[in-house]
Amino acid sequence: MSQVGQDEAPRGERRAGSGEMFDGIAERYDLLNRVISMGLDQGWRRRAVRSLELVPGATVLDLATGTADLAIAIARTHDVKVIGVDPSQGMLAVGRRKVEAAGLAGRVELEVGDAEQLGLGDASVDAISMAFGIRNVPDRARALREMARVTRPGGRVAILELSEPRGGLMSKLARFHIHTVVPYIGGAISGRDEYRYLQDSIARFPSPEEFAEQMRGAGLRVLRVEPLTMGVVCLFVATPGEG
Repeated sequence: MSQVGQDEAPRGERRAGSGEMFDGIAERYDLLNRVISMGLDQGWRRRAVRSLELVPGATVLDLATGTADLAIAIARTHDVKVIGVDPSQGMLAVGRRKVEAAGLAGRVELEVGDAEQLGLGDASVDAISMAFGIRNVPDRARALREMARVTRPGGRVAILELSEPRGGLMSKLARFHIHTVVPYIGGAISGRDEYRYLQDSIARFPSPEEFAEQMRGAGLRVLRVEPLTMGVVCLFVATPGEG
């Protein structure tokens, strides 16, 4: 990687982690997601919701909630309270409109917040979800430790994240999509360059095996790592504890 690339990567991570990057694309974020994922992102979120094994009355913390897609999916299918946290005011503004339109304002609460420093007590939530957000957190280890801290014993942590398939035709197709199609479509629809950051952030993200080990190091017991759509996305399911 060139020196320019080395300098730009941390800046991109800081902007993404602070929410600044997403404020500018908030109004078109959902459209971009549907087009770039070819509509598959909704199915990935449904799989994450099922993995939480929720019971009525549970409290769920949805980190990097963005425009509240996952928070709404959880509240629509389960009688639970969802607290959605995100650093981007712009994304949350879109999310609040969607929550109101879905008639879920009484059960979905959206707040500005940081996954690295959660203002919640120990063992205070029954489950945590996070879709396509951990990659943008500058201090991943700290965020994972916070997840382990605030989730009750026996609760579930479900993290969805993009990954690059290793080897084979699928790997080549995924790389072409991420490095060529995504920046082009993202720029064309949003009129901005933020989606060029996506290709670099995916390339820098650890392999599924490495990330699972990071989760273990943060005090989470990994129950399973589930590749979706031939490894384009991985679902990590864990619970607080060692092992």
